[in-house]
Amino acid sequence: MEPHIVQQLDSINVTLNAGGMNTINIVLAFVMFGVALGIKPRMFAEVFKKPKSVLVGMGSQLIVLPLFTFLLAWALGPAVSFSMAMGMILVAACPGGNISNFISSLSKANVELSVSLTAISTALAMLMTPFNFWFYGNLYIKVADLSSFVGQVPNLHIPFWDVFKTIVILLGIPLTLGILTAHFLPRAAEKLKKPFQWFSLLFFIAMVVLSFMGNIDAFLKCVKYIFLIVLLHNALALCIGYCNGSLFRLPDRDRRTLTIETGIQNSGLGLALMLGANQIFSGFMPQYPHGVPGGMLVITAWWGIWHIIAGLSVAGFFNLKDRKRAGR
Repeated sequence: MEPHIVQQLDSINVTLNAGGMNTINIVLAFVMFGVALGIKPRMFAEVFKKPKSVLVGMGSQLIVLPLFTFLLAWALGPAVSFSMAMGMILVAACPGGNISNFISSLSKANVELSVSLTAISTALAMLMTPFNFWFYGNLYIKVADLSSFVGQVPNLHIPFWDVFKTIVILLGIPLTLGILTAHFLPRAAEKLKKPFQWFSLLFFIAMVVLSFMGNIDAFLKCVKYIFLIVLLHNALALCIGYCNGSLFRLPDRDRRTLTIETGIQNSGLGLALMLGANQIFSGFMPQYPHGVPGGMLVITAWWGIWHIIAGLSVAGFFNLKDRKRAGR
């Protein structure tokens, strides 16, 4: 990638004051609460009677996707800047997205499996998100050609305890409260579930708009450079889910679920982590001591927009496939 393009991307530098970040954290906690409203203990019992699909799904999300994301970023070479590659790795390290259950229902997939995978990956995110980002971030630094960054990029280090506490507050507490609400107040949970799903979409769009309001010109100049990168990355994620399901001969409904769960990542969480933990990211890119490198921000934010489009397209494809099959 040409130096002036990298400069344009990384000039998109967003910071939030404490009040703004607290607002995002509170709203994101409500989003996670909404996801948990569709989770009931009996769903886990039903899914875990035949745990093969759960294990394959977890492997796709937590192991295969981060690994293949690292390989993709490495293979793209100079087509991606260092900060863009870090954005790709961060997205892959995040748990399943909070709209995956909604997309699964549209796709006539196994919704119970979808909810279970979202819940498990979200719970494991407290450990796996910082670990995968730390591991593959460091690995990328070692194997990629970073000659243009000599003297600027130290060894990647994440304050594990700080990230752990952040994810517990954003995910752990709302998830627990949502499950308890679904168990003890099922009617209220059912009424709240759909409004919270749409609220999640609106919240993420609002986050993206607010993030780019002061940088819209720079973003419009750079979007064509990140469009294909995110398209490739998301297509890879969708293929990983479907191919793993096919490789292990899972039922068609479960393959659909794995496709969606692996292809829809909680990039909203990645965006919130970036905006709320500037010191983490400025620590390994010290030329941005007061904000987030723009390449990371653009990749993560555009991923969140694109995977909604891709998810709805996949749901449409699966429904078209069903209609053709029914017409035979």
